[in-house]
Amino acid sequence: MARTPPPFAAFEWMIAWRYLRARRAEGGVSVMTWISLIGITLAVFALIATLAVRSGFRAEFVDTILGANAHVTVYALPAQNERGVVDRAIEDHGAMSARLAELPFVTRAAPLVRGQVMATANRRNTGAEVYGISAEDLATLPRIADPEASAGDIARFGEGVAIGSGIARELGLAPGDRIRLISPDGVKTAFGTSPRVKAYEVTYIFTAGRYDIDRTRIYMPFAEAQSYFNREGAADEIEVMVRDPDRIDAYGPAIRQAAGGAVQLWTWRDSSGAFLRALEVEDNVMFVILSILVLIAAMNIVSGLIMLVKNKGRDIGILRTMGLTEGAVLRVFFICGAFTGLIGTAAGVVLGVLFAIYIDPIFAAVNYLSGGGVWDPSLRGIYYLPAKLEAADVLSAVALSLGLSFVVTIFPARRAARMNPVEALRYE
Repeated sequence: MARTPPPFAAFEWMIAWRYLRARRAEGGVSVMTWISLIGITLAVFALIATLAVRSGFRAEFVDTILGANAHVTVYALPAQNERGVVDRAIEDHGAMSARLAELPFVTRAAPLVRGQVMATANRRNTGAEVYGISAEDLATLPRIADPEASAGDIARFGEGVAIGSGIARELGLAPGDRIRLISPDGVKTAFGTSPRVKAYEVTYIFTAGRYDIDRTRIYMPFAEAQSYFNREGAADEIEVMVRDPDRIDAYGPAIRQAAGGAVQLWTWRDSSGAFLRALEVEDNVMFVILSILVLIAAMNIVSGLIMLVKNKGRDIGILRTMGLTEGAVLRVFFICGAFTGLIGTAAGVVLGVLFAIYIDPIFAAVNYLSGGGVWDPSLRGIYYLPAKLEAADVLSAVALSLGLSFVVTIFPARRAARMNPVEALRYE
């Protein structure tokens, strides 16, 4: 009794390989194969490149938020002082910061004084926001104390102020220069409040990686900020950093209890949540659009296989009369389509990974060829186009491409398997 060959036997692969190498004289099948291959390659490349840029942009945006801003800010509830003025100053900021720092998930709790000023130097003016903070707390901010993206000496922070690189560029300042700060809420006199004007030495210039931070932020020693903004003995808020910022919502009750209960919390998700949600929606829409692009590229496989089945009708009839089963014929043409999808997907993955790895020189070349100004940090917030390869993104692109390629291949392969050998050979 003859033994039935197993599925995907060697002869099936041999027949499929011969069909894939069909010459133009045999119906132009090789041309259709190349079109399908290039289409899938470009579609997978576009999908992986887009996912990498999406992941990199989100990671860079979140990192700049968490590296230079509080993970959660603690404010006092509004209350009337002895003069009948509504005030939100935190008088016991030292004790409150100590209680918050004792929480096991808190890495730092620092009191801050905040105020808006007009900064002027070299006959230039710009608006700025001053953060009054101690030198010890400033040194623990990763994006501010990074020595690779700074100028000056952070150890001399107590002798002057630290300013963002955007302010330094706008006002033409360098470490050692002096900057004049003007606050409308200045000295209180019998005739009202007069503006406060004071000059400080620029001891440190930082680059946080966010345009809006570098362009507007100035750090001032905490005690000096209290005096400058008339906050004697008080702070405006408590800046809290935690070990796992993604769990900040779960930490809320414990932080509120340690702060004394009568406080208001403002997390990094509250300040940037709308942007992150919009970014997530855009990511999902982009993934769907690019998935449709992959589907369109995979449909080229159907066209190529239909042409192949039409041109190989006589071969199918001969193979069937020689004893080839419907399943064997189906597998032969399935291999033809799946092989095209597999090679196209692999090539697309290679191109996508190379794009993510070498995105900086690629973007620099594009910027040079276009005459510069392609990336405007004032609109996008960060200074460059980031890319971050994640295994889940690459695997999702591979699974999508291979899944669509395999599924669309089944239909023309079944058509070939169900072809009647008598009809195929009738006119031969």
